[in-house]
Amino acid sequence: MNELDHCYRILGLEPGASLEEVNQAYKDLAFIWHPDRVPSDNSRLREKAAEKLKEINHARDQLRLARRKGHKPTAQTTRSPSPAPQRAQYTPPRSQPRYSQRETTAQSRSQSSSQTRTPNPDLSGADFRGVDLKEKDLSGRNLSHANLSNANLSDSFLHKVNLQGANLEKANLFRANLFQANLNQANLREANLIGADLSGADLSGADLRGAKIGSGDRILVKLTGANLSGAILPDGRIHA
Repeated sequence: MNELDHCYRILGLEPGASLEEVNQAYKDLAFIWHPDRVPSDNSRLREKAAEKLKEINHARDQLRLARRKGHKPTAQTTRSPSPAPQRAQYTPPRSQPRYSQRETTAQSRSQSSSQTRTPNPDLSGADFRGVDLKEKDLSGRNLSHANLSNANLSDSFLHKVNLQGANLEKANLFRANLFQANLNQANLREANLIGADLSGADLSGADLRGAKIGSGDRILVKLTGANLSGAILPDGRIHA
């Protein structure tokens, strides 16, 4: 079994699966194996989950890279024998330009700066009204006081996100992962929370009036360990 076949197997796919299938399989497995979903006091399982997530990330990245290079393996082609390796031909090295000590130092600083640039910019107060953010990974981002009213956040990854004071009125949070999210004083009126994971989230003082949380008497939102102190519940009652 070659490396690409192995990557497909890790994601539970047959060789030759489409890029869309690869992305969906990755999201499903990353949701299951993310270390933040394991209790913090179980270091052994958290370490195991981290290794599994690393393996899943590597498989996804290798398959995406293969697609970008135009390699589209199928179950038939991946079983064919690999061609005999060709001898590498020697190419003389090109002469390198000479830099002064000052230029070399400046170049090194520039490269270091680009490598340490913050990958997740501050999004506090951002305007995302009605924006389609389905399946987006916003984990750990600062979205405090952002306007996300009517936004589509279904199946999104929002664990440990800061949504303090954010406006999520009528937002679609269907099956969103809000594990340990900060929703203190957030506006969640008429938001769709069915299937959302709010385990360990801080919902203190949040306004949940009219929010969709289930069907009939059945609550379909995961609230294990969530803080609802002072929150206005969907029926208008204030949680003690």
